[in-house]
Amino acid sequence: MLKVERHNYIMAKILKEQKVNTIELAQELKLSEDTIRRDLNELNDKGLLVKVYGGAFPVTDKPANIFDIVIVNEDKKKIIGSKALSLLSDGQVIIMSGGTTNLAFSKLIPSDLKATIYTYSLPIAMQLSQHPNVELIFIGGKLQKNAMVTIGMDVVQVLSTLKADICFMGASSINVKLGLTEMGYEVSVVKKAMMQASDKVVSMVTSEKLNTKMPYVVCELNQLHTIITDLNPKDSRLEEYVKAGVHVL
Repeated sequence: MLKVERHNYIMAKILKEQKVNTIELAQELKLSEDTIRRDLNELNDKGLLVKVYGGAFPVTDKPANIFDIVIVNEDKKKIIGSKALSLLSDGQVIIMSGGTTNLAFSKLIPSDLKATIYTYSLPIAMQLSQHPNVELIFIGGKLQKNAMVTIGMDVVQVLSTLKADICFMGASSINVKLGLTEMGYEVSVVKKAMMQASDKVVSMVTSEKLNTKMPYVVCELNQLHTIITDLNPKDSRLEEYVKAGVHVL
């Protein structure tokens, strides 16, 4: 498919549905997510749409400021976040990765929760700063501007000193055979360090990311304690994950 054909397809879809998702576009057009991101960036530069983390929206829906982040598939991510609340308790030490699923989750955390939360996500840190009983530690490092998360050895070194009760990990993709995988190498390294620092690992993943894969492996499926999706745990799409021995919410 020629670039102009892709751009026309993307604009037609965004006009019809008022949003597009990077992963869904890549699957529909049988292209890499990098190609779709480049297309969205070009269309954004031309002022034809607003590129956001995970997809794009019409120009009229442009966020008012950099921290007013539009969450793609927010309804699904609220379902996931609501389920994840059951795993929270006072006194926990928690690590949260970046991504809009965890951002949606952070907005649902009760204001009376008493916990220590580490994160390297700037938007999540800004959200959690409003919680009076949360001791918030933002892990600094090199800022990955498109996702607004810190990466690199500075982040890994801090994580290596922690002992957390639980980590809530957003995911780019999940696959029964490969486990969790990521598009970027540096992000995969940070997530591995998150896992090593935590007693329990919870993967937060929307249903369209099931049975997909990215270039860099984070962990095998049996290293996860829980997978939380927007689906009913008895949904047929989750059968293989249940059979693999992972707790599914």
